[in-house]
Amino acid sequence: MSENHSTEESGLQESFLSHLFELRDRVIKAALAIIVVFVCLVYWAPDIFHLFSQPLLDSLPAGGKMIVTDVTGSFFVPMKVTMLVAFLIALPVVIYQLWAFIAPGLYQHERKLVVPLVVSSYSLFIFGMAFAYFLVFPTVFNFMASYNAPLGAEMSTDIDKYLSFAMNTFLAFGITFEVPVVVVVLVRMGIVPLAKLKEIRPYVIVGAFVISAVVTPPDVLSQLLLAIPMTLLYELGLFIARFYTPKPADDETAKEDQASSASV
Repeated sequence: MSENHSTEESGLQESFLSHLFELRDRVIKAALAIIVVFVCLVYWAPDIFHLFSQPLLDSLPAGGKMIVTDVTGSFFVPMKVTMLVAFLIALPVVIYQLWAFIAPGLYQHERKLVVPLVVSSYSLFIFGMAFAYFLVFPTVFNFMASYNAPLGAEMSTDIDKYLSFAMNTFLAFGITFEVPVVVVVLVRMGIVPLAKLKEIRPYVIVGAFVISAVVTPPDVLSQLLLAIPMTLLYELGLFIARFYTPKPADDETAKEDQASSASV
């Protein structure tokens, strides 16, 4: 009895270590993909930062420039921006490595759902960042710049502070555009019924405005530019989720997958 118990513990330990080693290898491959893309882009780091800061530069008055208040800021800030771009370009590789690690533990019906979810998640995150860059940034910067003239103040933003603002805004809008994916997953996995999500719609709208007030600059315009898309994306998620509502046939497939997994 004790020998069987010891053998079982040894097998579990070996299985855990093998999964740990595989995770290490996957993380290394994902990191190498990002580093390779970064090395290929690093020569154009100043140009990438100039493109990154273009919405602010276009809003500055004639002759206006960005400033550097840190000795190393002019070097490290463009490097950080280039690393961000490298991560976005290499993100499909990172997602594939994550998928390759978790796929063996998923049921067949779950694997069919992962690929479209990964593709849609990546696409929506990029769309969210593009929405912030092409619409939110110019609108907010022009709005804020209009207040400087009456005050007699000169709008000169430190590049490090601009990076922090832009990163937070990109992250906020990128995550916001994931709302349809979250709604579809909740419905498809049977975590929350579609009828319940429709029922809590008023609370979601209020929550959208609360979240936008917290994560955006303290002006009404930028808050509306986040809250309104979040509300519309929630409605889009409800519409798409109708086609992913679990059916009895899906439940039977899930039970068969569980039974076959248990038998193995």
